[in-house]
Amino acid sequence: MRFAKMNGAGNDFIILNNMDRKIPASRFPEIAQVLCRRRMSVGADGLMVVEPAEQGGDFRMLFYNADGSAGEMCGNGARCICRYGCEHGLAGETQAVESPSGMVRGQRIDRRNYRIRLTDPSVTELEKSVEACGRMWPCSYVELGDPGLPHAVVPYPGLADRTAEQLRELGCALRWSKAFPKGANVNFYDITGPDRIRLLTYERGVEDFTYACGTGTGSTVLALTLLGKVSGKDVEVDSAGGTMRVTIERTGDTAAVWLTGPTNWVCEGEVLDDDLI
Repeated sequence: MRFAKMNGAGNDFIILNNMDRKIPASRFPEIAQVLCRRRMSVGADGLMVVEPAEQGGDFRMLFYNADGSAGEMCGNGARCICRYGCEHGLAGETQAVESPSGMVRGQRIDRRNYRIRLTDPSVTELEKSVEACGRMWPCSYVELGDPGLPHAVVPYPGLADRTAEQLRELGCALRWSKAFPKGANVNFYDITGPDRIRLLTYERGVEDFTYACGTGTGSTVLALTLLGKVSGKDVEVDSAGGTMRVTIERTGDTAAVWLTGPTNWVCEGEVLDDDLI
């Protein structure tokens, strides 16, 4: 079983090309759990599977979190898989990638940088208040795509002075809050300058903070744009894994969320893991 390892701004993924192998979908949760275990296997935040298109796209992307749960979509993963598709001849420099939550449009900028249109928001609640760790936390709530990928957008002034360890209990409490029926990825943000944001995301499925979250980056900029706190044009978002840019294009009631950032092709190889053979 051949694999590729890629990361987008530090958000890392294992990619399996299932166009010809025809691995049964029932095995993907187990494969994700085994291969994504750090130190014990390849290690990654998630598994992406390339499958034949079913709705007119270039190919189809399935995403599984490190715990084996199926994900609706993954923004950094989509940027990586657009590069994978382009360099493996599955698509040209523009891509249409099918995902469980809708079509993702991709565009090659150069060898390492890709721009994608995330799945459109299906739910946008700009003002919520959620109880966690003994106090109320103001936030916005966004779902991208249909079914929607849920994100809580939580202001946290002075975020740069806090470590993941200091915020882990709060991130976990908000992630599992009953205020979010599907659970939520929790995006702590701090506006550090004009159209510049610092972001730290606690991701469901990984159940910890990751180096970056593409859909969280897009959801955060979307909420702050609608609240009038950023312009929505090339907003820079700094995460532990690097900087990405988001542009919001509004047409009537529609908001297109464009995410641009780096990819890194780490390695390719063959899975020989005894737990899967």
